[in-house]
Amino acid sequence: VQLQASGGGSVQPGGSLRLSCVASGFNTGHYAIGWFRQAPGKEREFVARIKWSGDSTYYADSVSGRFIISRDNAKSTVYLQMNSLKPEDTAVYYCAAGSNIVEVSYASRVRYWGQGTLVTVSS
Repeated sequence: VQLQASGGGSVQPGGSLRLSCVASGFNTGHYAIGWFRQAPGKEREFVARIKWSGDSTYYADSVSGRFIISRDNAKSTVYLQMNSLKPEDTAVYYCAAGSNIVEVSYASRVRYWGQGTLVTVSS
C-alpha cells in the first residue's frame, strides 16, 4: 500500500489550496481515505474522510463548510480542496487509508499513512 500526498504550499489567509493523495498497491474500491493534519507541538488530528465505494463524506467541525474531500476513482486519487484558509490551518497534512471508516477517523487506528505535505497560511 502506497499513498503519495502533494499540493501543499504557502498561501495567505482566505486563500485556497488543493491537496492530492494518489493511492496504489491495493484495491481502492474497498478502502476509505482520510486526511489528517498535525500542527507544530500538537497531536495529529482528523480532518476529513471519504469512502471509495460511495459518496459518504465526513468533516471535522473546524473545517466543515470550508474544505471539500472528493475522489477520482479512475486516477485512484483523493483530493482535499481547502478554501477560506486560516492561519490555524497551518500544519503538515497526511492522507491515510483503511479498510473501514473507523480506521481513517482516528489517528491511532490508521493502518496506512502517506508522507506529509506542508500547508502554511500566513500573511
